[in-house]
Amino acid sequence: MSRYALGSGASASNQRIGVNIGSIRLAGFSSAPTNHETFARLREWTRERFKLAEDAAIFVTQVACPHPGCPPLETFVAFWTETQRRHHFKIFKPIEEVVFDDLPPAWLKDALCAIDGTRFGCC
Repeated sequence: MSRYALGSGASASNQRIGVNIGSIRLAGFSSAPTNHETFARLREWTRERFKLAEDAAIFVTQVACPHPGCPPLETFVAFWTETQRRHHFKIFKPIEEVVFDDLPPAWLKDALCAIDGTRFGCC
C-alpha cells in the first residue's frame, strides 16, 4: 500500500516529499531553493562544457543505484544536440557534490551518444 511521506522540518519549503511502497522510495524531491539551483547549475555547466545552444534540452536527475558496489545516489545527465541526437552520462555521486571538473571532457561528446535500441547495464 502506498503512502505519502512528508518529512519533518521547520517550514514546508524545506520538507521532502516522496511516495513510498514498503521500503522502496519511488519518487522524491525537495522544494528547497538550493536544490533547484543545484540542478540549474549542472544544466548550465553541461551547456558550457559541450557548447550547446541556449534552447538545447538538458535533463538532469539524481537516481538511487540498487546494485551492490554502486554509490547510493548517482547524477544522470542527458542532452540533445541540434540534430536531435541524444547524449548522456552519469556522475557517480549525489548532485550536491558534483563540481564542474566531474563532467566528461568536451572531446568525448560524440562518444556520449545514446544508440536507439541499446541498453547499457552499468551506466
